Amino acid sequence: MLSVHTSPLDAPGGGDAGGMNVYIVETAKRLADRGVEVEIFTRATSSEQPPVVTLHPGVHVRHVVAGPYEGLAKAELPAQLCAFTAGVMRAELGHEPGWYDLVHSHYWLSGQVGWLARERWGVPLVHSAHTLAKVKNALLADGDEPEPRARVIGEEQVVAEADRLIASTADEAGQLIDLYGADPARVRTIAPGVDLDVFTPGSADAARTRLGLRRDALTLLFVGRLQPLKAPDVLVRAAALLQQDPDLAGRLQVVVLGAPSGTGLAHPQQLGTLRDELGLQDVVRFHPPASRGTVADYYRAADLTVVPSYNESFGLVALESQACGTPVAAAAVGGLPTAVRADVSGVLVDGHEPQLWAKVLADLLRTPSQLQALADGARPHAEQFSWDRTASGLLAAYRQATVERPGTPAVLAGDASWAGQS
Repeated sequence: MLSVHTSPLDAPGGGDAGGMNVYIVETAKRLADRGVEVEIFTRATSSEQPPVVTLHPGVHVRHVVAGPYEGLAKAELPAQLCAFTAGVMRAELGHEPGWYDLVHSHYWLSGQVGWLARERWGVPLVHSAHTLAKVKNALLADGDEPEPRARVIGEEQVVAEADRLIASTADEAGQLIDLYGADPARVRTIAPGVDLDVFTPGSADAARTRLGLRRDALTLLFVGRLQPLKAPDVLVRAAALLQQDPDLAGRLQVVVLGAPSGTGLAHPQQLGTLRDELGLQDVVRFHPPASRGTVADYYRAADLTVVPSYNESFGLVALESQACGTPVAAAAVGGLPTAVRADVSGVLVDGHEPQLWAKVLADLLRTPSQLQALADGARPHAEQFSWDRTASGLLAAYRQATVERPGTPAVLAGDASWAGQS
């Protein structure tokens, strides 16, 4: 697997670490548990990082030196792809010929490296875009910066070359075909999953006590990177309007769990400044990214998780929240209508105006019976998604890609060693 711009060892919620990191870690672990050894190549960001780290039995993370360790923004990484590719090729030379059976690249930067590895090693390239520039540019938040033309071209090249393209939803599959000209025969829709053992329902009171939150408050939760695309400001502005509601004033608690990322790094204090300008110092609390177990506690502590993003290829936060029994209010964009079952495990909001979100949230908070009904439907909906199911879908796609490619390594083309695993 290739993950050039973000390490699977990084905690999601800040910098460039998000749902993609979770996806890579969880699928790699489950592939390894089925006997498929996985090596993940990522860019080294510190001289203290060891060359190889064992993430899980059968999963090894290789740190490739490409450019300066620190201070290199994602936008500057295309200039380091040559150096990164050289590091990947050098690692392969340390093994006997034919060591790698298949390459799975994540995000377009990795796809560029995977494209060359595919040609050099004669193995299939499977690619997951995770986000698409053309889609992001069509759904920009006010004041956000569009993705550069170089990325669009890079994505088009990878889409044309990959043996299989993995989409998280039918909506994303359609975007690959309609916007990028992908061959429909090469596109496979495989939904991401959720760790149903980590993200489980539990006592809200106990979770709030552990986290130091008010036990008697109506609690709204935002989890994710703080950048315009994720629209945390929509929740903060909606909270200011909720404070004007006589039924809710003084009863509200808003928790924002994450750190600045992407274009949000240009103004890292902007959300805090907005909170203060709106007089919400006693309402909105900021917390840094946390471990998976702690994040699960935040979900349990919330009455409602709010996902107001302008675009999400899937929406793992929404799925994790529902797995903990907490319903979701999500924007009706991208993969969120798949991750959230409307009016069963949450609600979908068509728009990003704070007034609209304030009304939706107020209606739910003022109607405990409706909120409870959504909570009752949250966990059953999440249980339809698991990382084991995702891994099975990937294994099937891997097999199909290797069978179709001339000179396929026998271990993947045949089903003797992978029998019963798809």
